[in-house]
Amino acid sequence: MTDTKTTKRRLRSQDWFDNRDHVDMAAIYLERFMNYGITPEELRSGKPVIGIAQSGSDLTPCNRHHVDLARRVRDGIRDAGGIPIEFPTHPIFENCKRPTAALDRNLAYLGLVEILYGYPLDGVVLTTGCDKTTPSALMAASTVDIPAIVLSGGPMLDGWHDGDLVGSGTVIWRSRRKLAAGAIDEEEFLQAAMDSAPSIGHCNTMGTASTMNALAEALGMSLTGCAAIPAAYRERGQIAYRTGRRAVELVLEDIRPSHILTRQAFLNAIRVNSAIGGSTNAQPHLMAMAKHAGVALEPDDWQRYGYDIPLLADVQPAGRFLGERFHRAGGVPAIMRELLEAGKLDGTCPTVTGRTMAQNLEGRAASDREVIRSYDAPLKERAGFLVLKGNLFDFAIMKTSVISEEFRQRYLSEPGREGIFEGRAAVFDGSEDYHARINDPALGIDERTILVIRGAGPLGWPGSAEVVNMQPPDHLLRRGVTSLPTIGDGRQSGTADSPSILNASPESAAGGGLAWLRTGDIIRIDLEHGRCDMLVAEEEIEKRKADGIPAVPADATPWQRLYRQTVTQLSDGAVIDGAADFRRIAETPPRHNH
Repeated sequence: MTDTKTTKRRLRSQDWFDNRDHVDMAAIYLERFMNYGITPEELRSGKPVIGIAQSGSDLTPCNRHHVDLARRVRDGIRDAGGIPIEFPTHPIFENCKRPTAALDRNLAYLGLVEILYGYPLDGVVLTTGCDKTTPSALMAASTVDIPAIVLSGGPMLDGWHDGDLVGSGTVIWRSRRKLAAGAIDEEEFLQAAMDSAPSIGHCNTMGTASTMNALAEALGMSLTGCAAIPAAYRERGQIAYRTGRRAVELVLEDIRPSHILTRQAFLNAIRVNSAIGGSTNAQPHLMAMAKHAGVALEPDDWQRYGYDIPLLADVQPAGRFLGERFHRAGGVPAIMRELLEAGKLDGTCPTVTGRTMAQNLEGRAASDREVIRSYDAPLKERAGFLVLKGNLFDFAIMKTSVISEEFRQRYLSEPGREGIFEGRAAVFDGSEDYHARINDPALGIDERTILVIRGAGPLGWPGSAEVVNMQPPDHLLRRGVTSLPTIGDGRQSGTADSPSILNASPESAAGGGLAWLRTGDIIRIDLEHGRCDMLVAEEEIEKRKADGIPAVPADATPWQRLYRQTVTQLSDGAVIDGAADFRRIAETPPRHNH
């Protein structure tokens, strides 16, 4: 353990509070901190000043319990010899932010960068939970590169409805089909949704929230076992305390994100994502984090390193169970232990514990083989993302772990053409168009139709919306057809169980091939060769370009305009163009303010 009484070097905060060359400036920096009772002796002591990036608020219910957890973080920081300073971050609430919470990830990143860089912080505890709070925090930590550690908030307790497990998000998509088919009424729909959220915490399914916090742990940025502890469990407060202690030690040992976030760490995360049946939103978020960490991660890496990894976690939406039982079965460390023993994980990667990943995983075998399978007896042999390209886009992904046997038999099992499907396109410009016309008999939608949505990407929405997992029209749902092939330039919820082709780049609004697709065109999907093409002659496509790119909504706020002017495509992480040029900026102190 670190000797917390010894400071091995001059700390960053001392340039503010104990600067003998600028006593006048030190007076300015110290003076106003005094007005709530902190003492100059504390701030001038050379003890590490640790920020607590508070993502919890009434506007972010999934993270709200961090308001209470911060007390335990503070206790840990104080007991390790540090000084805690808590501050708010931009709220991001996936369920409620319109037009999409994706719009706010880059905004939260920008705000956190300015705080970590411009204020006297030696290290930071990044409180995360809801989907985009995790990538925005790690993107900022990489840019500034002060010692940082992730404290996730944990999933809700398992939900139950009429004696059955109901997972947050997942129950919405499944109940929506039942409602359209007339199997339940609106009150039953609402009650099932309410029952899926029984406690504090983020989604109890392996949606984007659980996925991204699992990947933070897989990257080595959380204490071992942190990600899956349910929010309401006592262990969540205990790991908050230990995280606060470790944050101080990270400063004294000078362990920074740049030491941990290597290419091998990101490849580990890709493999873990496959093994847990992780969200398709992991692709743009992990790409964005790698970009800001200065790590060369290619879009094709998702298939090259992740596709052949088996599904080991039997957790909704790809499986049956929810967060509580996943945690009790061993959580993320048990999954990683299986991958390590199979030779599919780099155990030499450093972590925030100060030990290697392999050392962290010692003795972490799964305790419940119904929930966490062994590598040799998985739920599915290949569970990673397929990477597709063609004349509709240069890049898109398909989550294979949620391909049901019924879907595979219906669309992907024609003798001699396994993995190949051709269907007629029904094209929608945004979700409003989809909801208005999905039941229009004139579209002639049947079991062989491919639903396509465009105008849903970073530029078109703006922000990239979770709208690709479109359900079939009501007349098919009543016949038991619960899913159709779907394609789009937006995203889908990580809690969805639809094997959509999504995150298509370039998007329609950027002049991608989806812009030139028309209802009635035939699309060929060839999973064996990673192709997705409209069977339309090049001459016809060129003629259609004269019609121009399909219209998208105008900017509604100043940030929407700035976002559209700067954002890259989903294949690249939908980051701010040029922001990745700024790395390790804390190495150069900011200018004084007077």
